[in-house]
Amino acid sequence: MTEIAHYINGAHVAGTSGRSQDVFNPATGEAEKTVALASTAEIDKAVAVAKEAWQEWSKTPPLRRARILDRFKMILWDRADQMAEAISAEHGKTHDDALGEVTRGLEVVEFATGAPHLLKGEFTENVGTGVDSHSVRQPLGVVAGITPFNFPAMVPMWMFPVALACGNTFVLKPSERDPSASLLMAEWLTEAGLPAGVFNVVQGDKEAVDALLNNPDVKAISFVGSTPIAKYIYTTGTANGKRVQALGGAKNHMVIMPDADLDMAVNALMGAAFGSAGERCMAISVAVPVTDAVADALVEKLVPKIEALKIGPASDKASDMGPLVTKQHLEKVRGYIDSGEAEGAKVVVDGRTFRQDKQGYENGYYIGGTLFDHVTPDMKIYREEIFGPALSMVRRPDYQSAIDLIHSHEYANGTAVFTRDGDVARAFSQDIEVGMVGINVPIPVPMAFHSFGGWKASIFGDHHMHGMEGVRFFTRLKTTTTRWPSGQRTDPEFTMPTLG
Repeated sequence: MTEIAHYINGAHVAGTSGRSQDVFNPATGEAEKTVALASTAEIDKAVAVAKEAWQEWSKTPPLRRARILDRFKMILWDRADQMAEAISAEHGKTHDDALGEVTRGLEVVEFATGAPHLLKGEFTENVGTGVDSHSVRQPLGVVAGITPFNFPAMVPMWMFPVALACGNTFVLKPSERDPSASLLMAEWLTEAGLPAGVFNVVQGDKEAVDALLNNPDVKAISFVGSTPIAKYIYTTGTANGKRVQALGGAKNHMVIMPDADLDMAVNALMGAAFGSAGERCMAISVAVPVTDAVADALVEKLVPKIEALKIGPASDKASDMGPLVTKQHLEKVRGYIDSGEAEGAKVVVDGRTFRQDKQGYENGYYIGGTLFDHVTPDMKIYREEIFGPALSMVRRPDYQSAIDLIHSHEYANGTAVFTRDGDVARAFSQDIEVGMVGINVPIPVPMAFHSFGGWKASIFGDHHMHGMEGVRFFTRLKTTTTRWPSGQRTDPEFTMPTLG
């Protein structure tokens, strides 16, 4: 089988640790490749290469850095189908969904090509008599990204384009479940003219993560994944003096008011709950209908649509939803459905009954869409992130109880309200304690020139990703105060200078 290895100093590098693991095609359940798992020594080598490359890259004019990213953007645009095929082959999402992922990543590259504007500093003349002051944002040095399986291209592109535009060098540790996209990005960056060592990829597992967290030359870590791991990375990284942004889990609610356009809401729920087989941190996993009448109407409209979902491999253009990423994750999602049923939720549509009968795909990691009704906040399926195609319905009698429900959850990543009432929409946007809010928009992922991130246990660290928050995260502020000699001699001053 093909071994997927590392990309260091502008070239593919075979693994030397002696450790590897299989990479499966989730559509068939077959192991088709292996991926090398880096040792601490291999991580340290990549960081050392990046540190050396930083000396020149950090002094490269922002305009030149932006032009390289612009060339990379055009390569990515021209070869989007190739990237999407690599994503689908290892993640399982449909080709169109993978193309959408590539597009959202490309938008961050487009944002980063504005580096000359983004990095402009501030200047004030005569902050004191004959004294001027200016501030600039300078790069940190070597920074690292640790990214999840569900978006093997988009999430890295939330990080490295901004980091590189700001003058940092980058070490990427992608998910070992779908690592091929990372190498395509590395190859295309080199083709675009990025100097060797500026962007490096190290495949690996927890040993690689810990090596990055403990290496003193890594100045910042950007992470997206589950909350327990995000908390570990934030705690360990900051204890080692690093700047860390760690995005964790989610339990995203969508409130449906009595005046909502129910057809719009149902279509929104279908895409937001079952797109990418629910393996999105911004997936809507909880529908909150206000009043039983709204809930009953939603169930009536949702059931036939969920039962009609076309579930199959990415090679079938008719597929609405592909398989889950691994056999272990399939078993985990099945376990959540078992738990919901055991705790008393009504299983209106049961995804466990789905069987894939397409020839050659019978052993893939497929599951159907599931709809729970009469879910209560004490149930495991409500408290925890399922990360699969399972939608829970939690009925609420009025608007305020719906708000209270959302505020009681530990996660606060994204939320949405569907309504025709502008007053309700305005109040929801102002008062809800969640990081990203949609008004009649089910998945309110900000565009690249805004910033992405939740609140509460959905994020650890002070900065959200991409947009100007990303620029601030990957730079540090330096302020210089200047006085030029006037040619007149003055006596020494021993009091605190006031500059007034």
